[in-house]
Amino acid sequence: MFPTEPAAVNNGFGVLLRNRGFMLLWIGQLLSQLADKVFFVLMVALLENYPPPPGLAENSMYSTLMVAFTVPAILFGSAGGVFVDRFPKKLIMVGSDVVRGLMTLLIPFLPREFLILLIMTFAISSVTQFFAPAEQAAIPLLVRRENLMAANALFSSTMMGALIVGFAIGEPMLSWAKHLLGPDYGQELVVTILYLASAGIMQPIKLKDNTTISDSEVTINPWAEFKQGLRYLRKNRLVLNAMLQLTTLYCVFAALMVLAIRLAAEFGLKEKQFGFFLAAAGVGMVTGAGILGNWAEKLHHKPLPLIGFLMMAVVLGVFTFTHQLLLALGLCAVLGIGAALIGVPMQTLIQHQTPPSMLGKVFGFQNHAINIALSLPLAITGPITDALGLRSVLVGMSVVVSVVGIWAWQNTRRVLQDVI
Repeated sequence: MFPTEPAAVNNGFGVLLRNRGFMLLWIGQLLSQLADKVFFVLMVALLENYPPPPGLAENSMYSTLMVAFTVPAILFGSAGGVFVDRFPKKLIMVGSDVVRGLMTLLIPFLPREFLILLIMTFAISSVTQFFAPAEQAAIPLLVRRENLMAANALFSSTMMGALIVGFAIGEPMLSWAKHLLGPDYGQELVVTILYLASAGIMQPIKLKDNTTISDSEVTINPWAEFKQGLRYLRKNRLVLNAMLQLTTLYCVFAALMVLAIRLAAEFGLKEKQFGFFLAAAGVGMVTGAGILGNWAEKLHHKPLPLIGFLMMAVVLGVFTFTHQLLLALGLCAVLGIGAALIGVPMQTLIQHQTPPSMLGKVFGFQNHAINIALSLPLAITGPITDALGLRSVLVGMSVVVSVVGIWAWQNTRRVLQDVI
């Protein structure tokens, strides 16, 4: 399952930098992540060229577009994992990049009707649901078991970096493309190039993947395989527990995305400057991932998830008594470090404990759960904050995070140190 890598003194990032297959996968997913973020910015930018349909207000077009972009993650998150276990993972990753790139390039040549834009957004987002589990399932096939912590740390840091950078550079990049390449198809061409570049970079990867196209000739029964994956999670409580911790982590971050708008007003910022708090948390996550990546062999026997949950709980509680902007940004960075101490070890644990034949299904479940975890808090955090107040919500979140962290550690502490 694990390939031979160059000998190294430590298990940090140095080993990964000499692993050609892993580096190609890492660069490819970074470009693909950037393409996803710039694509969403593109869809929002294109709305000005599409007249609203009868009965739909112009402001409602943005909400409808957001729904079309996010619903596929909820509908097809698990289904993508089923196909990952049946088809070669590289074929799925490269193929999904090519399909998304070509579909994006097709948009300028279609009629400028809002319904068509929604269909294209929905279709491209649906294809994305096959890329994510294939990418996550490919990491254990390219990296030694002892280097998985560093690998996941690197992926986590670049994923967060792509989230911050992608939305930041999306508008300037599209404006530059529109000016240089023309307003008719220049913006779409840039996103297409990002997707195709990702596909081209990952093409030389040689995966020790036992799945071949001939294996997939057996009839695929998504419902049966869904139940098979569910039975596996019920039996492997350690993997299920890790997935629950990751889901809790993403719930907290989704709620913070809503609360950050209120926090911006509390600290005298404009509402649209709420990104400062998210960026600070992103910097913290990158820092935490870097620490884990470089010193994983010294830290893996520590109760990292418990420490991470308690750090996040303390930050959420202290936030209610903070009135200085710099201190608040520092607290966000600490919260990001705590999140990295949860996310990286738990992702590594799932990869350790899952057999190759189940990787796709498990990561499909994980992506499905995470996408639901991101959606629900976005819907309910605002009304709850209106009813109870910002301080009460932050204190409540602090208590919930503490309880979940302690409960999860009590359930896993006897075996966790031996597998991460």
